[in-house]
Amino acid sequence: MLFKNAKLAQLAEFDEIIDVRTPSEFAEDHIPGAINCPVFSDEERATVGTMYKQVSPFEARKLGAALVSRNISHHLETVFYDKPKSWRPLIYCWRGGQRSGAMSIILSQVGWAAHKLEGGYKAYRRDVVEKLDTLSRRFSFRVICGPTGSGKSRLLAALAAQGRQVLDLETLAQHRGSVLGRLPDHPQPSQKWFDSLLLQTLQAFDPALPVYVEAESGKIGLVSLPAALFETMHGCECLMMDTPLDVRVAGLMEDYRHYVTDPQWIIADLQPLLRFHGAKQLQHWTKLIEAGETATMVGELLTLHYDPSYHRTSLRNYPKLPDARHITALDLSSESLKQVAATL
Repeated sequence: MLFKNAKLAQLAEFDEIIDVRTPSEFAEDHIPGAINCPVFSDEERATVGTMYKQVSPFEARKLGAALVSRNISHHLETVFYDKPKSWRPLIYCWRGGQRSGAMSIILSQVGWAAHKLEGGYKAYRRDVVEKLDTLSRRFSFRVICGPTGSGKSRLLAALAAQGRQVLDLETLAQHRGSVLGRLPDHPQPSQKWFDSLLLQTLQAFDPALPVYVEAESGKIGLVSLPAALFETMHGCECLMMDTPLDVRVAGLMEDYRHYVTDPQWIIADLQPLLRFHGAKQLQHWTKLIEAGETATMVGELLTLHYDPSYHRTSLRNYPKLPDARHITALDLSSESLKQVAATL
């Protein structure tokens, strides 16, 4: 066998990281920066697996070998065709077994210094979980608090533009963190891919400097924050944004423009609030939306639903909130928040 094994700590030593798992496995999660060159398609893997159970392991391996050879041949003629002799690829599959082994053997026999990742994706995933637990506790966070629409995300953007360390959890999660928080045409990442992106972000930070982050609940849409990160944020210093209600409403109308242009969407997404406010209240909000009075509806939604919920959970989750420095935002323009960010 010409190829060598490599460990996770050696990732930076390679010119390319190649994930040979199926496209659906790759889509769920992968090592950041890896490219997908599957040796089985999703359908082929299912076919071989079925044959293994229902016919025989021998017949399954025979079919699998033919499919793997065909797919690796395709990659050699396309993706790998122009790679120089000095190219050093790292290959991995689910657990560093036959799929990555087959690719590694052939690339090594061509003449490339191919390596196989020990333990495969399974080892990588275990490493992500362990590092998220330890790394999350190393940082001193500045938790930006404030009711819905107060401009927390906009302030984070202003801080990032000034070179501050910013952990934008809602951007990583592709969700704004509320019942109306899903983004049009932007599906959320899987939990595993969210974890990978989060770890990649945290690894770029300097623990000696503060990290600004928005106050979040334990879940952002369908993804969950690591317990260690959630606990650490709760014990850190808070900053409280004070923004007038009319400014908040105007800002939300800008940020959630897709609801304004498609009223039926917001009417549908309000339905989960039925158990909190009853059918009569939802019918009232629906009539306001249909009458083009969405801003009025947003103001009522803030005062009747979001604000009471925010005050209950924030004081419980962030014990240092009563001592928070207050930040007054009389408007949410980029210039105004740039000036606010400069004072922090």
